[in-house]
Amino acid sequence: MTKPNRLLITRILPEPVMTRAARNYELTVNDDDLPYSPEELAAALIGQDGALVSLTEKCDAQLIAGAPETLRILATYSVGVDHIDIDAARRRGLIVTNTPDVLTDATAEIAVLLTLAAARRAGEGERMVREGRWQRWSPTGFLGTGLVGKQVGILGLGRIGRAIAARLKPFGVDLHYHSRNPVDAPEISALTYHPSSLDLFSACDVVIIAAAATAQTRHIVNAAAIDALGPQGVLVNVSRGDLVDEDALISALTDGRLAAAGLDVFQGEPNIDERWRTIRNVFLLPHLGSATIETRIAMGMRALDNLDQFFAGGEPADRVA
Repeated sequence: MTKPNRLLITRILPEPVMTRAARNYELTVNDDDLPYSPEELAAALIGQDGALVSLTEKCDAQLIAGAPETLRILATYSVGVDHIDIDAARRRGLIVTNTPDVLTDATAEIAVLLTLAAARRAGEGERMVREGRWQRWSPTGFLGTGLVGKQVGILGLGRIGRAIAARLKPFGVDLHYHSRNPVDAPEISALTYHPSSLDLFSACDVVIIAAAATAQTRHIVNAAAIDALGPQGVLVNVSRGDLVDEDALISALTDGRLAAAGLDVFQGEPNIDERWRTIRNVFLLPHLGSATIETRIAMGMRALDNLDQFFAGGEPADRVA
């Protein structure tokens, strides 16, 4: 009988995923469910044939270069691969896979939630009610901005960006986008393309960030972009915190140069900048983009599909390196 391949799972995944993995692999599981330090991850990889990692594990060049010879594949429990040094993986001959498609809808829903919450000042209102500070209804109290007729931009028109556009269209907005190249697809024919991110911000009342995190997109949302959006503007981020210059965004929100923001992701999360906790006009979520039962199970199953395909001698469907 063939000995099962050895698989490290770095975080506790939904029960159906863990059950399937235990059936097919000799498992090592991080039962504490706390993010591994680089040293802990390096030690846990010893003797493993594969690893199912999450975005909380930084798989940099040093870790990959020092990984045991037995390790042949990293399957990440995410679409983004910015926590993995892809070039180092290629040099090492290490296969890397991700989980596209299955979290598109859930993340698009969170983008809409953040857009509405920021525009309509839902965070401020919820805190007022919860803290017992709501004294009376007022005709001029807590006035936000509606979406009908607004110019809404999407920075990055991949799977998630398109899903966001489809959900926002019924709100009566005019949709715009910027990506590296114009997208040729019937479902987005009504969207206006902008050749630069600054052009997009200048044209829009609301901008939603849905682009991949790369060296080229780091701090693409800078002070110039935020100022182009203007004092009535709303910024939403469901991508990665590194795309936004947080100092510039905090300054604009506190100085009145931007009306509101809705954020699901942050630099250095979960150890976020303490200033976020005191800014009234930002709606904050703890990286809930893919956080539905259905999506988190589907992500795990997709990762296991890739692992199964690889260890059966095939080509993983979602190979990125």
